[in-house]
Formats: sequence, structure tokens, C-alpha cells
Amino acid sequence: MSINSFEGDTFVAFLDISGFKELMQKKDEAWNALDRLYSSGYDILQNPKELNGHRVEGIFISDSGVLFVRNNPRNDIHQTDGLHSLLQAIKKINQQMLESEFMLTTSIAYGKFKYQERIEFPGIGKTPIYGNAYVSAFLDNENGNPKIQPGQCRIVVNENLPNSITKSIEESQDDIFRLIRKRNGDNKHYYYYWMVNHPNEIERFERDYKNAYNLKYAGMLKALKG
Repeated sequence: MSINSFEGDTFVAFLDISGFKELMQKKDEAWNALDRLYSSGYDILQNPKELNGHRVEGIFISDSGVLFVRNNPRNDIHQTDGLHSLLQAIKKINQQMLESEFMLTTSIAYGKFKYQERIEFPGIGKTPIYGNAYVSAFLDNENGNPKIQPGQCRIVVNENLPNSITKSIEESQDDIFRLIRKRNGDNKHYYYYWMVNHPNEIERFERDYKNAYNLKYAGMLKALKG
């Protein structure tokens, strides 16, 4: 899937396969995870009609992917519409990965983004990606505080995030934006609960997720004591 050069302000998502280093110990599992990520990304991004009609494009490298919304200068995409389409793509990719029992972490940021198409020669690949949106999304996924957990998708709150987006998240009755919330003790992010269908299910999911994490911790304690 060829990607033309792009430069401008847009939303950028950096997604990563959770626990890929552990999967590498089982080569078949690692290859299955990569194959699932690439095939899911290709299938979903090739169908803009299923993404609110807007074009979301992606670059996949190793166990990671970079998605961005392409603004058409002849038909400018409103910022909220672009984020809406990006979140739809992220939800679909996560769902397909989950069907194969793989999880992703996803960080989203808004700002400058540049992708430069380059001529490639056999044996030499070039993927030049620039811009503060990409850097913010990447750093949040790798070293953000609090640490992003498997399955989570969150939007970085900084000076670049448009006021129209904040207003849409806080006030909109849109099906997707109603599933975006801040979490207690974290003012740096909005969290997108792609795994639920209704806002009323968010509290139950958070409780179940926390209980699962606590059980894992209890299991580690038991192993250590044993």
C-alpha cells in the first residue's frame, strides 16, 4: 500500500504490540502477532467508507504502527471528524488483534507531522517520519507517566490539542466521543474505551481490569513466596 508524502497538522497514533519481547521467545507467536497486525491494518485502512469516509493511513514497522489522518486540501477535514475516523480505525485494529489474543497499547497526539516518500533501492528501506505529533505519541507510549497498560488507548493532553477537541470530548453526545474520559489522578491524558459499547460500561470495565491486574500481582507474590 503506497503512501504519498504528507506535511501538516493532524492526529498521529503510535501503537505497539504488548509483550512483544516475551513473544519473541516463541517465534511462531511473534510471527503470528506481526502477521495479524499488518493484515488488520491493511484491511481496515483500505476501506475509508468504514472510517466515517475519511482517509487514515498507516506505516507499520516491526511490532509498531504509525497511523495518521490525511487532510485533503480540497475538502478540509474538521479536526473532530479526523479524530473520529482515527479512533474508529484503532478500535477495529484492536478488536481484530484481540480475536487472536494479542493486545496493543496506543498513544495519540495532535500537531505537526511529516512523512516524506523516498525512492528505495533493493536491500535499502527508508521511512522518514518527522513532527512533534509523532514524537509526542511515541514518547508517551514508551515512557509516559502513568505507564500505559495493555489494551489502553489514550490521547495526549498538551498545548497542541485543539480546543474544539476538548469541547467535543467534554460535551459531545457522539457515540465515540462519549467513550472518552479522564482517569482519576491523570490530567495528562484522555482515555478512549474502545472495548465497551456504552459509557455506562466504563466503570465496570475499569473495575474488572483492576481486579485482573491485582490477581496477576497476587500470583507473582505467591510464586515468590513459594
